Amino acid sequence: MKIMNNKLSITGTFLDEISHDIPSANWGIDEWRKDFDAMKNIGIDTVILIRAGYKDKITFNSEKLKKSFSIRPAYIDLVDLFLIEAERCGMNFYFGLYDSGIFWINGDYRKEVELNYRLTEEVIKKYGHRKAFQGWYASHELTVYDDNQLKMYQQLAEHLRGLKDVPILMSPYVKGNKQFGETISPKKHEEDWNTILSALSGKVDIVAFQDGQVEFSELSKFMEINKKLADKYNLRSWSNVETLERGMPIDFFPIDWRNLIYKIEMAESVGVEKLITFEFSHFMSPNSMYPSAHNLYNRYKEWLDEN
Repeated sequence: MKIMNNKLSITGTFLDEISHDIPSANWGIDEWRKDFDAMKNIGIDTVILIRAGYKDKITFNSEKLKKSFSIRPAYIDLVDLFLIEAERCGMNFYFGLYDSGIFWINGDYRKEVELNYRLTEEVIKKYGHRKAFQGWYASHELTVYDDNQLKMYQQLAEHLRGLKDVPILMSPYVKGNKQFGETISPKKHEEDWNTILSALSGKVDIVAFQDGQVEFSELSKFMEINKKLADKYNLRSWSNVETLERGMPIDFFPIDWRNLIYKIEMAESVGVEKLITFEFSHFMSPNSMYPSAHNLYNRYKEWLDEN
């Protein structure tokens, strides 16, 4: 299949095996290998670990984290597995941080920073030399201005830069009605993110706003604001084109392919550099547990070929 050069296509995906709202696919080595092949087949060159761990779940057996937090064992080292597959397929791997689901949300950002300091120091010793390890992902998702959360980001970014000087990615979201019942005004969103990005300029390298929380009629306005602010503060602008459907009676099933293409076209119209998605393996893969994801993969490939 010919991958198009004149239009943006999805070239990155999150890897989600440590989550709190998406069911596990219960994959092992063979299933993940097969899925990386499917990703490569549509031109994906970047994979992003959504998070190293969440609450008591972890992607690898971290001795540092176990000393300060109650963690269940990891029965397979997913970080190593993902690095092996990324290297085999010629992809870049971004390492996502640990999310306690407790401390930073409740205002104790210092504890969240401390846990991630220890974890990432261990990660660099274990995996930092690997060829595919080409980025960090700040996995704590921001939406509006919060001084403590901003301080957390600043401190973590400086620490990560000192460990391995590779790009740092963040993927925030607009406080929209599909998740919160009402949408923040464009004016307030721009004010908040002007403050946030001005403080993170020179610390975070790439911002990839999620696109699934607001109505389609509002999306282009917010995308324009996000791109303008990223340019203002010299940040690379990507778009996280979600392949899950929001705003339906049952959320988090594979998106209608027409909605996906529409969002891709809107992201391209504002001039973003790259499209990534949350998330290929559940919602777009021919190997997904959802039959409609198999169909989405086929429709997307047809669209690639047509373009």
